[in-house]
Amino acid sequence: MRRSGTSSADVEIETYGCAMNQADSEFMAGLLEKNGHTVGEGGEILIVNTCTVKTPTERKILKRLKELGNSGRRVIVTGCMPRAQPDIVKEFPRFSFIGTNIEDILEAVEQEKYLRISDGACRLEFPRRRKNPLVEIIPLAQGCVGDCSYCIVRSARGQLNSYDPELILADLRKALPDGVREFWLTAQDTGAYGKDIDSSLPELLKKVSAIEGDFRLRVGMMNPNHVLQFLDELIDAYRDERIYKFIHIPVQSGDDKVLKDMNRRYSADDFRRIVKEFRDAFPRITISTDVILGFPTETEEAFQNTLSLLEETEPEVLNISRFWLRPGTKAGEFKQLPTRISKDRSRMVNSLFKDYALRKNQAWIGWEGRALVSEESRGSYTARNFVYKPVIIKSDKNMLGQFVNVKITDATYYDLRCEA
Repeated sequence: MRRSGTSSADVEIETYGCAMNQADSEFMAGLLEKNGHTVGEGGEILIVNTCTVKTPTERKILKRLKELGNSGRRVIVTGCMPRAQPDIVKEFPRFSFIGTNIEDILEAVEQEKYLRISDGACRLEFPRRRKNPLVEIIPLAQGCVGDCSYCIVRSARGQLNSYDPELILADLRKALPDGVREFWLTAQDTGAYGKDIDSSLPELLKKVSAIEGDFRLRVGMMNPNHVLQFLDELIDAYRDERIYKFIHIPVQSGDDKVLKDMNRRYSADDFRRIVKEFRDAFPRITISTDVILGFPTETEEAFQNTLSLLEETEPEVLNISRFWLRPGTKAGEFKQLPTRISKDRSRMVNSLFKDYALRKNQAWIGWEGRALVSEESRGSYTARNFVYKPVIIKSDKNMLGQFVNVKITDATYYDLRCEA
């Protein structure tokens, strides 16, 4: 019910960034609707849930906020930017700001002007409205334990605060009767989960595996230094057939000197070991990784080491980022490389990836198996097979939420095509 003495409002939410931000937007929508407000498109109040990891995304958001400054709409800015870059409050004095504590959204909506930028609380007991009714995004924790020299996420999300595993399991159990078929476990670093509460990611996955039901589970990003601490246990936990054989382990560079300058706390060989042991256990697993190109200390030799690592390991998903200086970071103290270097290196890595990714996806042609249909767009459906490969299905039937048998007939570097 709506709070006493307040009127209902029409609210729209615009979301940028990672799965954690997507989950935060769903929780904010749930809190608002539970308190009598309406959430949809074109609302008189616009919530802009911001991301500050990469400069291009930040620039896009700032451009959007400047446009909104002349729109006459009430704007509430949430997410990582207000905490990591508090000067944004001065740049847009007409807007309200709440940072990552999404519980404050009620007061922000119900007041003409609101400003309180504080840490985020545990979200798991909040109501939510799912953007995709088939997918439940479950935050495992808030904050991280890393101090990478190029990153400002820690200043936005704070120190690690792992959520009680019983709350996580209760969220999963509660969502199953609602028709949820796919769960995403997310955090700034899922590998760090439990370090502050005497638990761990493998322990949590074992508890999830004890829950009955025909669902699929995608485990979010985990840094290599954490994976190394429980590699055997994690591989064993992944043996549950309901866990997608998909692992996101960002390497960032194939050069040990650059990794040290990034303060990443692992070596290129550590990444090689993780990839090898997971592929030994699950030969068709999808390995997802990230690389940053043009880091200030990335010499030509260091870049070639990254190319060699990618050619050797051939990760199935590759997120390529050019280095962007973030305010207040240690990497900002290094002499910066010309932008043309990061552009050229990005093009080279992208070309390498597309070549081998197409070859690897074409090796799936002729495969037959079960896939979960979780998305629909313009007359086609996207299903995911056991390694989380996107499988595109053309069909006039409503297939959402169904497990279907597919036969792969074609492939691009990005996805698989099929007959169903």
